[in-house]
Amino acid sequence: MKIAIMGAMPEEIEPILSHLESYEKVDFAKNSYYKGKYKSLDVVVAYSKIGKVFSTLTATTMLEMFACDMLLFTGVAGAVNPELKIGDLIVATKLAQHDLDITIFGHPHGFVPGGSVYVQSDPDLRALAKIVASKLDIQLKEGVIATGDQFIADEEKKNFIASTFGADALEMEGASVAVVCDALGVPFFILRSISDAADMDAGFNFEEFVQSSAKISADFLMKMLDELIERMG
Repeated sequence: MKIAIMGAMPEEIEPILSHLESYEKVDFAKNSYYKGKYKSLDVVVAYSKIGKVFSTLTATTMLEMFACDMLLFTGVAGAVNPELKIGDLIVATKLAQHDLDITIFGHPHGFVPGGSVYVQSDPDLRALAKIVASKLDIQLKEGVIATGDQFIADEEKKNFIASTFGADALEMEGASVAVVCDALGVPFFILRSISDAADMDAGFNFEEFVQSSAKISADFLMKMLDELIERMG
């Protein structure tokens, strides 16, 4: 089994690379991919750069060029659910593109003909994450993650996305990765650690929280790989 592990920023994959025994860097399509081993697993690790276009390109490359059988995404997100606090872990049950809007033609927000508003993540991987969280005595939350090519700081816009999509968290890559995996029939899992809470104002220092939150997400993902290895015998 070959597993794709993906983030959007260097901070989101650096903790993953530090756990690999060795890896080979492969440059392709203006990005870098790291082929390596984690214990008995073959992995390919990459950060896509921020946004839906870059994450679509990277996810497709990992699945098609590197022939990965599963994709795990680790990173940070902003909360729109007030129950989520900085450092909390949330797993996407389903994902939607909040900035996709052809409502003028009578379609709901996030929908295009031939597609769907939501893409469901893999239930088996979510179940695995719950087992890991239970063993570690970590609270793991599930919810809807909304994706768009904007960093949303406006309170009114946050409230609109939360009410329209039932969203719990916002980020800029998950739904596009989900569309790729769904189209290619590859199981996927999107894990985010909260880097900014719903009640924070736009003046907070994102960089102050992104590194610590990214590490929380990455460390949990490594525990999921350990659990996978144990199950594979």
